[in-house]
Amino acid sequence: MSSAEPRTAGPDHLWSVDEHLEDILTTVRPLEPIELQLLDAQGCVLVDDVTVPLSLPPFDNSSMDGYAVRVTDVSGASEEFPAVLEVVGDVAAGAAGLLRVGPGQAARIMTGAPLPPGAEAVVPVEWTDGGLGEGPVNAMRARSLAPEGAGGHVRVYRPAEARAHVRAQGSDVEAGECALRAGTVLGPPQIALLAAIGRGTVPVRPRPRVVVMSTGSELVQPDEQLGDGQIYDSNSFALTAAARDAGAIAYRVGAVPDDADTLRSTIEDQLVRADLVVTTGGVSVGAYDVVKEALSHVGDEDEPGGGVEFRKLAMQPGKPQGFGTVGADHIPLLALPGNPVSSYVSFELFVRPAIRSLMGLRDVHRPTVRATLAADRALSSPKGRRQFLRGVYADGEVSPVGGAGSHLVAALAQADALIVVPEDTESVEPGAEVEVVLLG
Repeated sequence: MSSAEPRTAGPDHLWSVDEHLEDILTTVRPLEPIELQLLDAQGCVLVDDVTVPLSLPPFDNSSMDGYAVRVTDVSGASEEFPAVLEVVGDVAAGAAGLLRVGPGQAARIMTGAPLPPGAEAVVPVEWTDGGLGEGPVNAMRARSLAPEGAGGHVRVYRPAEARAHVRAQGSDVEAGECALRAGTVLGPPQIALLAAIGRGTVPVRPRPRVVVMSTGSELVQPDEQLGDGQIYDSNSFALTAAARDAGAIAYRVGAVPDDADTLRSTIEDQLVRADLVVTTGGVSVGAYDVVKEALSHVGDEDEPGGGVEFRKLAMQPGKPQGFGTVGADHIPLLALPGNPVSSYVSFELFVRPAIRSLMGLRDVHRPTVRATLAADRALSSPKGRRQFLRGVYADGEVSPVGGAGSHLVAALAQADALIVVPEDTESVEPGAEVEVVLLG
């Protein structure tokens, strides 16, 4: 079970933004942990602390291509008076059964190769003649072309201090230390660390599977020909992309026509691959608001405690909202308004936190900052509504973009923030300090 039961209220109750969000986050539960292969765990949240079983690096090794030497043997070395050392062999990365470097000797060593016994430092090949006797070189000759380079003598033109160019055992992380904390989102660097300490699998909360669908007989897929009264379906693309951005595995379903039976059967078919269902459109008070018609009483008889409640919120845009659970497993469903701006703002405020909660993250919200309003005139806001205006944020200032209309997709595409006007504020003057939700 990934969810508890949402609470209900009377039909005339005007929900606040905070009440609605609290109900969602109280209902949604983090997904059960599973063990995944490392690459399959990318983007997932770590369940347990990971302790390092072995030090990194696991042995002293060279950070340069060059020669492993004893410090006293190269003390005072210069181009005029180089130290001449006997080369006793090669030490390559992955080498075992290491040779020993004695007095007056050196071993040709490659980056990442273990420091051989007796050696105290590494001199880069650029400080030597590479065994060629012709002055300083820039690189070693390939072993396949010059196998004799592993023997003979090498001239060293500079001294080296003890442990020079040596990566010490445990200098990255010591055995027994905590490598990663529970709650960490596994990205490429974290997966690299897990692989480096020998972990092939890891317990995580899986990425939530989110099914997104638009409703409306007027909706046409991009690249198709528009007919009279038709528009392209942008909401399902926007919300599917937003769900993926939030960390989910998102599935977009083609627009469902304004038919309650078709919508109910479509949702039922999608539940097999859903941890969360998101619909957009059909939640207001119109005669064709099919989501409200189809889902208002789902679960009343066959699924006690289930069903979707449709609410009015004290916010703009996004006043009409729906929330509940559907199906035998009580999968959470959020029904969002159909206007593009209302839909996207509602996603950011309610769906994104639900997805992050399913992932098991501690902080599920977008960051907020205080900023100075940079505008030509005062911003007006309806009394009793918390308004969210699109804005552009930079260097402690935020500027509104577009108007208050909930259909303005072009303005939404320019915005990287939401300007929050509280319920008790009807006007915000230029230069005032406002709360800003950062979207990028």
